[in-house]
Amino acid sequence: MSGWQSWAAVAVFAGVYLLIITEWVHRVAAALGGAALMLAIGATDDASAFYSDETGIDWNVIFLLLGMMMIVGVLKRTGLFEFLAIWSVKKAKARPFRVMAMLVVITAVASALLDNVTTVLLVAPVTLLVCDRLKLSPVPFLLAEVFASNVGGTATLVGDPPNIIIASRAGLTFNEFLVHLAPLAAVLTIVLVGLCRVMFAKHFVYDEKRAAEIMELREREAIKEPRLLVQGLSILALVVAGFVLHPVLHYAPSVVALLGAGLLIAISKVETGEVLGEVEWPTLAFFAGLFVMVGALIEMGVIGDLASSLADVIGGAELGGSMLLLGGSAVLSAIVDNIPYVATMAPITSELVTDMGGPDHVMWWALALGADLGGNATAIGASANVVVLGIAERNRHPITFWQFAKYGLVVTAVTIAISAFYLWLRYFALA
Repeated sequence: MSGWQSWAAVAVFAGVYLLIITEWVHRVAAALGGAALMLAIGATDDASAFYSDETGIDWNVIFLLLGMMMIVGVLKRTGLFEFLAIWSVKKAKARPFRVMAMLVVITAVASALLDNVTTVLLVAPVTLLVCDRLKLSPVPFLLAEVFASNVGGTATLVGDPPNIIIASRAGLTFNEFLVHLAPLAAVLTIVLVGLCRVMFAKHFVYDEKRAAEIMELREREAIKEPRLLVQGLSILALVVAGFVLHPVLHYAPSVVALLGAGLLIAISKVETGEVLGEVEWPTLAFFAGLFVMVGALIEMGVIGDLASSLADVIGGAELGGSMLLLGGSAVLSAIVDNIPYVATMAPITSELVTDMGGPDHVMWWALALGADLGGNATAIGASANVVVLGIAERNRHPITFWQFAKYGLVVTAVTIAISAFYLWLRYFALA
């Protein structure tokens, strides 16, 4: 890293990060202001910020979110989320911890099959309604689901965006991710349920009178527009099929989501303006600003220098290198969104794998686990985190940076420690 622009870019990023942490300025304003400063000092330009695959705004993420937010907006009108809320509470006998455990497991499994961002967009509205019925704060439940989405997303190729980047670079298949990472993701989900029992213990207040009232509710009465529900669920099923069949159809998830949203609006009688009103525009703007800032750091060689330094330290040591890559990726993914981090680190990991072993080398799994699980540490560590914070704020349950980090750091430390043991046991001790 050399030149005043590189140091200025680091200063801008650090300043914006400070503003987000302290909440002196709203995080959207901080991110957009930081992006503007990066452009002003010449750390990036319009071509790099808006059109580059490596250093620009990840439009696939932006439009995936936009399409899914529109579909969720239509489904909200049907009463589906009220139905699911009442059903889940009744199944859990209105016991708060049972409800949380159920939501955590559902989120983790769904995040492996869909992707974690889509999953939290679908589960968060249900959670808000569940907590409203139980008269509980939704914050612990939303946090638990974010952690579950990032843990569950590690299990498959499509579960977390960094996994797609790794699979593309390493030539790994869906089944290889399933065989190597799904068993660990299952264990980590069980551990997460236990952690939630301890971390959020004071929030599990059981109200017998309210529980009795909820048990008497009929969830089917919550469905307001059956025809629209059938249309919405049919389109959602097609969208999910499009995600799963990506290797065959070769449609990007963003294209599938936008096609689904457009088709749903076309066949239903819902006003387009109403649907667009349900979109979390501040969240999309925050992502855009964050992508431009991180892209500027990549453009200036800052992230590349960090990644190369990590590679130099690793050298040819397999065990120590995989542990360092796991821990280093967790730390850096907590600071920088894990998508641009993995995009930068993947080519360096590829060189390490070439030097050390075959295509399914432990280094790839260390990178995936570090990036995916490290995303749980802070509010801006993963895409799903930002989405849930936006939904919480919109529903007047704002989650602060430190409130997130207080629990996120614990979850990350425990899951990374278990992952380190898993990597050592499977690829070294029992190899």
